[in-house]
Amino acid sequence: MSDREDPSWRRLPAKHTLAPQISMEAPICLIETSPEGTLAVRPEALRVLEGITQPVVVVAIAGQYRTGKSYLMNRLAGKNKGFTLGSTIQAHTKGIWMWCLPHPRRDGHTLVLLDTEGLSDVEKGNGKKDTWIFALAVLLSSTLVYNSLGTIDGHALEKLHYVTELTKHIKVKAADAEDGWVEGEDAAEFVQFFPDFVWAVRDFTLQLEMDGHPVTEDEYLDWALRPESDSNEKTTEAKKCIRNFFPSRKCFTFDRPASRKNLSRLEELQEDQLDPEFQATARRFCDHVWDKARPMMTLGGHQVTGTALGNLAQSYVASINSGAVPCIENAVQALAQIENAAAVEEALARYMELMGQRAKLPTETLQELLDLHAQCEGEALAVFTGRAFKDNEDTFQNQLMGDLAARREEFCRQNEEASVARCQALLAEALRELDGKISDGCYLVPGGHQLFLADQKEMEEKYQQEPGKGIKADEVLGEFFTSKEAMVGLILQTDKALTEKEQEMAEQAQALAAEMQQKLETEKQSTEERLEELKALMEKKQQREINEKLKDALGREKWKKLFNQEMQDLKAHKETNKQGWLEKVITVSRVTSNISSIVVREAELWKLCSTEKCLPLPLQGAVGAERLEKVIRVSTLTSNIASVIEIAALLWKQ
Repeated sequence: MSDREDPSWRRLPAKHTLAPQISMEAPICLIETSPEGTLAVRPEALRVLEGITQPVVVVAIAGQYRTGKSYLMNRLAGKNKGFTLGSTIQAHTKGIWMWCLPHPRRDGHTLVLLDTEGLSDVEKGNGKKDTWIFALAVLLSSTLVYNSLGTIDGHALEKLHYVTELTKHIKVKAADAEDGWVEGEDAAEFVQFFPDFVWAVRDFTLQLEMDGHPVTEDEYLDWALRPESDSNEKTTEAKKCIRNFFPSRKCFTFDRPASRKNLSRLEELQEDQLDPEFQATARRFCDHVWDKARPMMTLGGHQVTGTALGNLAQSYVASINSGAVPCIENAVQALAQIENAAAVEEALARYMELMGQRAKLPTETLQELLDLHAQCEGEALAVFTGRAFKDNEDTFQNQLMGDLAARREEFCRQNEEASVARCQALLAEALRELDGKISDGCYLVPGGHQLFLADQKEMEEKYQQEPGKGIKADEVLGEFFTSKEAMVGLILQTDKALTEKEQEMAEQAQALAAEMQQKLETEKQSTEERLEELKALMEKKQQREINEKLKDALGREKWKKLFNQEMQDLKAHKETNKQGWLEKVITVSRVTSNISSIVVREAELWKLCSTEKCLPLPLQGAVGAERLEKVIRVSTLTSNIASVIEIAALLWKQ
């Protein structure tokens, strides 16, 4: 049959769900007992508690065996099944069992229910074990429920004699074991640590009336604990201890939950099959525990988490097994050592988490990283102080500060490494472009050093504009330039050598050009002189012809005579000067031929200088090409003139 939920639990807000770190579907044994009387904390229970980092509200129940303790704890869990119930005269629960649940009324808290082994079991044969079970229920809870049957009378108080032995089996301070128990002082110290006390009276059949007036359950408890002169010593001592050790007391009187025949199958009964009066009291009981039970605290007011509860259980059990009396102060001090060490680790983990989220390495400046460290350090310290306690000499806090300082130095180192890696990556990208130009010989030319320096300057400007280089940007750039000094020197040497050779070739070209210019000027002057002579001859001939025409005006006869005479003279003159004219034409032909040769040589020399890149800088490029084209045109023209004159000379000979 499936578990039936308690309607009281069903009325809780829906947001209360099982915390992620709690995976308990059912109770497990926290402390087991052996027939020899030794106690042991179960590892699987410790693993569950270690996963609970929230404060815990611990409710433990103790009482005589076969009185329905487990059923009442199941009601607190909001379940009808959980802690196992027995239906025979034998005790069913052995040791201390634990059930961890999300607290139904306190966000961020865990409700821990502890069901203890029944007291006064005749099968045990070892009353000492009952004393230790009761002592552990007191030590490990913030609310102690004492469960009994019938009424609160002398007999019931005598059965609660374990409370009178608490001072013998629990010590608040380490000195108590030697100095003895002082009632006034020790009672006050016990009150600071002991849990709240709830007395659950089961199968209560009396009327809550006193002297004909109704009384409350709490008034009934106080009346039962009042001092009486006729009480026996055990009863009187039990009353006094309850009043002194548990000033916060509450009482609930329960009717029988069901008929006698149905008591053996309480887990199977539906809610409407239970006694209404029992249901009402059970709801009030659960509401009180859920609303009023306080979180467990250590001496000094430090809240106990699930992890701390497990450590306390181990400490107390170890003391009991060793034969010593469990000392709250010693246990808390041992717990403080464990918790403070864990607080250091938790704070460091928080610091690393925050730095991992916020630190984007490399940072632009060291101060930026230090400011971020200070922020995360402050939050880590808050985590530490929230968990640590009794670190009176700041031992663990100093340890934390030292560890944080080491983490800071590590982040500084990582920041520098990230900056170097980023800068080297940027420079490697730029270097590939420079290396490509070097491989192509772009800098192995006259002026290559200046070209390299210009490209290097441009690369540096691009590098400086890149974001996210970090604090090593200038240092890495300087190292980069240092590593390239040898290459820069080689480019400079090559540049000097090529520049000197270029200067030499330029000077040679200029000298050759000057020589060619001088020859051209000389040839030009000679040609002009010869042309002047030819012009003079032509003018003389023209003048002669004019004169002859003038003579024609003297008369035909005279002209005829003169003409005949002139013809004779011309024939004679022609024969005489024919050879002179031919020589002049041949001379002109030779001059033009020489000029053509000079121009052709100049054109060939120009081509050679242009190919060897030895022309002066003003004659290189487009200007040089245009000058070369003009020289070639002059060469062609002079060559043509020479050819025409040679033809003329041949015709003259004929």
